[in-house]
Amino acid sequence: MSAIGTGIALLGAAVVAVPIFKKLKLGAILGYLVAGLLIGPAVLNLVSDPKTLLHTAELGVVLLLFIIGLELEPQKLWRMRNQILLSGGGQLVITAFVITAVLYFVLSLSLTVSLVIGLALALSSTAFAIQLMSEHRILKNPPGQQGFSMLLMQDLAVIPILLLVAELAPEQVSVAPAWWVSLLAIIGVLAVGRYLLNPFLRLVSKYGSEEVMTAAALLIVLAIAMSMAEAGLSMGMGAFLAGMLLANSSFKHQLEAEIEPFKGLLLGMFFIAIGMNLDIGLLAAQPLMITGLAVALVAVKGAIIFGLLRANGQSNTDSVRIALMLSQGGEFAFVVMTQAAGTDLIPAVLANQVTLVVGLSMALTSPLVIAHSQWFSTKNCPKVYDTQRDADEPAVIIAGFGRFGQITGRILTANGIPFTALDKSAEHIELVKHFGNKTFYGDATRMDLLKHAGIEHARVLLIAIDDEEDTITVAEQVRHSFPHVRIVARAHNRFTVRRLYNLGVHTSMRELFGSSLDAADQVLQGFGMSEAEAKNLVHTFRVHDQAALESSLEVSEDELIQEAQRNREELASLFNKDKSVS
Repeated sequence: MSAIGTGIALLGAAVVAVPIFKKLKLGAILGYLVAGLLIGPAVLNLVSDPKTLLHTAELGVVLLLFIIGLELEPQKLWRMRNQILLSGGGQLVITAFVITAVLYFVLSLSLTVSLVIGLALALSSTAFAIQLMSEHRILKNPPGQQGFSMLLMQDLAVIPILLLVAELAPEQVSVAPAWWVSLLAIIGVLAVGRYLLNPFLRLVSKYGSEEVMTAAALLIVLAIAMSMAEAGLSMGMGAFLAGMLLANSSFKHQLEAEIEPFKGLLLGMFFIAIGMNLDIGLLAAQPLMITGLAVALVAVKGAIIFGLLRANGQSNTDSVRIALMLSQGGEFAFVVMTQAAGTDLIPAVLANQVTLVVGLSMALTSPLVIAHSQWFSTKNCPKVYDTQRDADEPAVIIAGFGRFGQITGRILTANGIPFTALDKSAEHIELVKHFGNKTFYGDATRMDLLKHAGIEHARVLLIAIDDEEDTITVAEQVRHSFPHVRIVARAHNRFTVRRLYNLGVHTSMRELFGSSLDAADQVLQGFGMSEAEAKNLVHTFRVHDQAALESSLEVSEDELIQEAQRNREELASLFNKDKSVS
């Protein structure tokens, strides 16, 4: 099949299978695996060379590790250090030890093979578990946070596990670089991340376009990943380090938004390629053994996680719920098995068996969670479970931090009210970041960036963007997706106010109106009027103009001209009346 035909087969399988599996609440990963199985050599044979596709699609894993690194902010890790080390570390070590012991003593596998499989199966699916915890609204509560800490520890452990697999692999023909080359590569990456990445991104943001920022994001990930690979380390480790180095950068969420489509597509291809390489003949030949091992994996992991949560004071119901959500094998088990089989550390047949067990464990997770939820309804959870939000999530977002938005930001800061600033100017973002507020570089018209900035938790959004069309776009999106958020918008003129009003935004500030009235006040006083006279005239104009604007919002476009004429006549009458009184 041609390259275009292969691409059509891959995309078609994903488009059909993934929505079906998500509708069935079985998850996108399982959908990709089944799609790959169907179009692979085992069934339809639409793609005859899955090995080559697998090597290309491994870039998706590299991009996934970069995004995981982006999420691991040092402050966040430090705050959760006890949970990560105790709950997360305990789960990983105990699960790996139990599985390794069973494989070594019961199934008589070698210690090396048992250890690698034990570590791989100790990892859960972060994407799977986070989605389930979010759907059941328990991610932010104490048991959910403990489950999250376990997933976080697993993400941190991925790179050491991959390095261990590479170290345990049989001697390769190629000569690896000396140890000091690898050490210099790590030091070089840390230096580049510390001193060059942010200035480079600021330069790109100032002089480049949105497409150039996308290219810059991919360049950073791939260049660092390739550098680490040339130094004898894994590409994944390079991407992970690059992400961690940018975790506190103002460009973090813009980079994540730019990388996300490529990561999703390539990672989907990776899982499809895994599905193509699944040995379905093994499942047909050993259905009871493979299914029994999958059930055993879910039971063993679930029991260990349940015990750790109970030891940390969680209730039986919450402990069972979290244990079920984390009981499956994870996507990185596929990565570990692929690497171990590729280096002849594990026989290909055994790696395929483990991969099948992981896939079946994923298929079991959602039905078990659904069954448990129906037995112990999540509606009976304490109310705080549904309403608790991150303590450090500001309730005010300022979209556009130029001269207009900075005034509100300064007043909020002076009164100890935290806010999140979102702006396309790197200079504005770097300035406000020094004062301890959350900052996001990027275009506020992009809903994905608004979600990263916490729009779903916000109470007030100030749209202080200079561009009128962008203001309308942001207002329209937020009103549609998050109607609970109160919007205060910067308006260029009366017509902008009208457009915003028609969208349901009833609080608009004309950007030059207040300062123009202040200027008029000073002009009148300079002309010779007393301060009281000047302020009275300006106040009269303000009240009348605001009333005229509000009344014009209710009339049609055709009536606006007549309405404006009537307002001018009424204003002149008011001025004449004031003059006769004086």
